[in-house]
Amino acid sequence: MNVFDRNINFDALFKFSQISHSTQVHLKNVYSSLAVCMFVAAAGSYVHVVTRLFQGGVLSVLGSLGMMFWLAMTPHNSETERKRLAILAGFAFLTGKLMTLCIIVTAFMGTSAIFICFTLSALYAKRRSYLFLGGTLMSGLSLLFLMSVMNMFFGSLMLFKAHMYLGLFIMCGFVLFDTQLIIEKAENGDKDYVWHCVDLFLDFITIFRKLMVILALNDKEKKKEKK
Repeated sequence: MNVFDRNINFDALFKFSQISHSTQVHLKNVYSSLAVCMFVAAAGSYVHVVTRLFQGGVLSVLGSLGMMFWLAMTPHNSETERKRLAILAGFAFLTGKLMTLCIIVTAFMGTSAIFICFTLSALYAKRRSYLFLGGTLMSGLSLLFLMSVMNMFFGSLMLFKAHMYLGLFIMCGFVLFDTQLIIEKAENGDKDYVWHCVDLFLDFITIFRKLMVILALNDKEKKKEKK
């Protein structure tokens, strides 16, 4: 028997029997919006780095927070759908502008691989199986905050690295948690795919930034060793 002579059932591969059809449609809208967000964020990063248009980190932060608040305050219905998508695009663009370095292919591909793997794990896992992580993840965020405050006084590179790696691990957990939480919300009638996209977009951006810092630190250490 030829071990390479196998038929792959792609229908079974993408079949999530524990998720209703309406929720599957909702997830398609969420991930379609997420893909657009990543494209717009990349455009925002390009504008910031290459054209130097609309400089000002503080203004970008305030604008991004303002867009997010505006989106949260705008009700989800068919009449406001286009408006909310436009606000989402504005939020993604300003968030992309906050990336002061152009998107490094290695970091982006690494983030994409991490995000896809953990998302598929959440989708294929038994429903609600990762929702118990909520309390643990929030405790992890509290620990990260405490580490940040401590490092303001100690200025330890080791503590900073630990903060980055632990933060990356915690954000991977949030991908699992948020994905299953979105499924549960959709199953219970919450079809606000625009806001659900924001949840996953923030997870993606946070993982990307932490991975960027880790790669930059590793690259800096390699250069020191060569000297």
